[in-house]
Amino acid sequence: MMESRVATAAGMLAVAMIVAGLSGCRVKVDKDRNGEEKTVQVDTPFGGVHVNTDQTTASDLGLAAYPGAEMVKGDDKHESADVHLGFGEWQLRVRAVSYATPDPQDKVVAFYKKALSHYGEVLTCKDHEPVGSPRITSQGLTCEDDQKGAKVEINGHKNGVAHDTDLELKAGSKRHQHIVGFEAAKDRKTHFALVALDLPAENGKGKSD
Repeated sequence: MMESRVATAAGMLAVAMIVAGLSGCRVKVDKDRNGEEKTVQVDTPFGGVHVNTDQTTASDLGLAAYPGAEMVKGDDKHESADVHLGFGEWQLRVRAVSYATPDPQDKVVAFYKKALSHYGEVLTCKDHEPVGSPRITSQGLTCEDDQKGAKVEINGHKNGVAHDTDLELKAGSKRHQHIVGFEAAKDRKTHFALVALDLPAENGKGKSD
């Protein structure tokens, strides 16, 4: 489901504890009023892992929220997530927010095609294959790029991108991508997620970073 793009701090806690095994580390876990992990922060001499939930909005990703759309919780009980792994020059960050609206999908698609054009040419992807043109942007971005290279598992999905997505819009470069993903309509609503994906430098070799 599209909401599965959203990570939980609890889901990343296992990663945090592995990193915590390194000497000189500092671990901080904050919980919400229900006792659920809301933020996880692990810092070591080499870098760290930071996870924040329910603190990210569309504007934090550099995109507008679709008018009237409401943030929705996924199976993990969270509406948004911000996962940042940094070890020296190796930096990976995934930010995701889930929304739903009673408006039809084609209207939401048109809205975000225009919004994403701020970041360059917009790809329309289905099953990680291009639909129509362009098939590749002038910055070298393709429909498959979010499935390659370094990864962080967000609720079982690589780099926050679910495999059961009905349709995706993508813009940006190989290293810095903005993605809007849609799933099949349910409950008479259009469900979609906004994702900002920043990949490590070694994954961005090509025409542009």
